Amino acid sequence: MKRKMIALAAAALLVAATAPAARAQAEPAANVAGAWRVSMQGQSAAVSQTLAIEQKGGAITGTIRAQQGNAAQVRGSVTGKNIAFTVKRQTPDGEVTQQFAGTVNGNSIAGTVTQGQFHVNWTAARAE
Repeated sequence: MKRKMIALAAAALLVAATAPAARAQAEPAANVAGAWRVSMQGQSAAVSQTLAIEQKGGAITGTIRAQQGNAAQVRGSVTGKNIAFTVKRQTPDGEVTQQFAGTVNGNSIAGTVTQGQFHVNWTAARAE
């Protein structure tokens, strides 16, 4: 009888310990497919860009285009409400990599973009 109680208690602890992790993994990826208007602060002025995302499950691809310049490829992922993607651009000084990370809240996204040692806040609104 004592062994059954110990086994039952151990099973209950195992279920209780793994339940929060299972819930976190089960959260579906936010729907970010479509067009977005992106804003962030540049070196001397605000920068506006257009982001077009294609989504397959948690994987995202697409393009981001500044008002002036060519479109750059976007590759990343969405896990629950968290979005992360990388943009690589060719500049006269060589390739520049930007790491975008943010949180999706319905039709808006807010987060931080990192380029080297520089960090800037960015926001996006779903284009209508």
